[in-house]
Formats: sequence, structure tokens, C-alpha cells
Amino acid sequence: MPEFDRRTVLAGSAAATVLSAMPSASAAAQGQPDLSGKSILVTGTSSGFGRLGAEYYARLGARVFASMRGLPRPEGEDLRQLAADEGLDITVLEIDVLDEGQIAAGVAEAERLAGGALDVLVNNAGIMITGPVEMQDMEAFRLLFETNLLAYQRMARAVLPAMRKARSGYIVNMASQAGRVIFPGLGVYSASKFAVESWAEQLAYELAPLGVGIGIIEPGGYPTKIMPNSNAPSAALKAREPEERQAAYPGLAAQMGVSGTSAPANDPMDIPRAIAELIAMAPAERPLRRAVAAGPSPQDPINTVCADVQRAMLEGSPFGPAVEAVLGGKKQA
Repeated sequence: MPEFDRRTVLAGSAAATVLSAMPSASAAAQGQPDLSGKSILVTGTSSGFGRLGAEYYARLGARVFASMRGLPRPEGEDLRQLAADEGLDITVLEIDVLDEGQIAAGVAEAERLAGGALDVLVNNAGIMITGPVEMQDMEAFRLLFETNLLAYQRMARAVLPAMRKARSGYIVNMASQAGRVIFPGLGVYSASKFAVESWAEQLAYELAPLGVGIGIIEPGGYPTKIMPNSNAPSAALKAREPEERQAAYPGLAAQMGVSGTSAPANDPMDIPRAIAELIAMAPAERPLRRAVAAGPSPQDPINTVCADVQRAMLEGSPFGPAVEAVLGGKKQA
């Protein structure tokens, strides 16, 4: 097996990496990363972290492809108008992440406009349906996994051929604090985010020798629309379930369809800022995971233990160099 280390595996051309990651004078003066020259496709930009991120990355100089389903819609027109008013390089694309045809067409258009492989994909689109696990019928179960996991796979498969050919690229995946620790009542949402963690880490090891990086973002509670948007499907699910099941979980069932905004005092811009910092970093220096929360992140010790276990398990195997490239060569303190 050829020798390779964390820097050579993920950095490609060291000189190009350093230059592309260096902030411009204006960005440095504002204490912000410079994303000039980066082409970034973001899914789920009608609201929440996706919408905030699309605006923020463009203001930092990126060419942004902001995708959402169901165009034309007011959110898309509003984003187009904002881009025109502020002179931001934002192209709104229609991509329903459940639709293979729209994904193929949207990614092809983004690559055409970018002139080749995209620099970054932000897998952001997601949904939540609450309630006890027994009350999650197959319709809800499939929809959660289709949207929160299979859509990430569809998007990755669409962008990876060009990224692999270019031997560069970065795929950032929205996981959750609930993808590492359990909050009863989140139903299968938590399971779908646990699956994102596993899927993305495996992909990171496999892509490291090919020059493509993977990132996992683990937000805590933030005031986005994901919980209010969960009310309609959660209420519909509750209505489909028999009274006997609802009676078995009176507290959790009563909460279905009445979720409020989570952690209203927290600043949801924490997430786009963290993603922008990761994009601007030299690939060899990016951590696989970034927990983002206004306070302590209970998943931090889990992340540390898991990284140490992965190193110990695979360091002597043919996958050892890739694991070292992704996780770094030293155990966490």
C-alpha cells in the first residue's frame, strides 16, 4: 500500500490548498472566513440553517446554489430578490431530495454553472416526526429515513463522480446532538441521525485516499422551523394510531403535534458560521465532527471515545492510513 498521511491524503496540492484557505484582507479584518471562489450547493434552503447558510456563504464570496423543492414558491422568490438586491452570487435550483431525476438535473446544472466539480455539498434538508417509537408507523419511518439519510446518499452519489475526478471536494452533513445521545419522544428522527453519523464516517474513510473530505455537524437546540414543521406530520401520525397505543404513552403522545420552537435564545447562525470555518480550513486540518451548541455538548465525550476505538480497531489494518487521515493520528486526551 502506498504511504500517505493526513495532509497528503486530504490536501492534494498543498500550495493550492493553503492559498484557497487564506482569508482575504477584508474577510480577515472582519474576523470571518473567505469563501471566494468556492462553489457550494446547499439543500433545504427554504428556511432554517439552509437559508441562513446560503446567504452567509454568498456574503463571504462563495457562488451558492440554493436548492429547495416545490418551485416556484415564495421562499425561492424571496431568496432570488435578496441576491439581486445585495449583489450576491446565489442561484436558486429546484431539487426535491426524494426525487432522483430532480437531483440529477439540479446537480448537473450547478456543475455546468460552476464550470466543473462543486467544491462543497451541504446536505442540510431534513424533517422531524415526533412520538414514541411504537407509534412510528411504516409511513413515518420510511419518510424520515428517505429524507434524513437516503437523500444524503442520493446527493453524495450525484456530486461524487466529478469530485473524485477532480480529487477535491467536501461534503458536509447535518447530523444532530440527537444522533449521538437519546432524547425520548423524538421517535425515529433520532435513529435517522444516528444513521447519518455512521454513513458519513464510513464514507469519510473510503473517500480519504481519493481527495474528497467529509464533515459531520452536530447541532444542539436552535430556533429553526424543524420542530414547528414537525407538528403537521406528527399530528397526522397520531391520528392514524389506535387509541390503545396512544394510551400506553400518554405523556409522549400528548406532545405529538404541539412542538414549539426549540431554544429560542440560541443563535441559529452558529451553524452556518461553523460550516464556513470548516470550508475555509485546509482539508488536512478539518475535524470529522463539529458539535455546535450554545452550551456544553453531551456528545463530545462520545465522539472522543468513538474516535479512539476506531483508531485502535483499524490502525493495523489496510484502512489504518485512511482512519489516521480522517481522525488524526493521536488519541484524544
